[in-house]
Amino acid sequence: MNIGARFRDLRESMNLTQGDIQARTGLIRCYISRVENGFTIPSLETLEKMARSLDLPVYFLFYTEKELAKLLHLPKPVKEDDSLFGSLPEEARYMRRLRRLLRKAKPKHIRFLLNLAKQMARRRM
Repeated sequence: MNIGARFRDLRESMNLTQGDIQARTGLIRCYISRVENGFTIPSLETLEKMARSLDLPVYFLFYTEKELAKLLHLPKPVKEDDSLFGSLPEEARYMRRLRRLLRKAKPKHIRFLLNLAKQMARRRM
């Protein structure tokens, strides 16, 4: 994917010029042009500046609107009669204890637990 071309498309859709981006980021206009035309690959810090100049999160530079729509899986709204886990005192104590234990766990054990939870959630649905 050409991040520069994506940035140019976003910039133009907001009716901004390279001069506007220069004023917002402090990057010189010829550098912005080189990025947009694929001659220069910006650093992550520069990508953050560029995304901030458009008031967008950095990940918008990597995905099109269609790809973002596929990636965003919003949770189903909670019914009013459903109680949220952790709202009862004993559940809150359980969650505090679980957090404390997970801080001590090794990364491979955390991955195992997350994978197990993911499999359990699939079976439940």
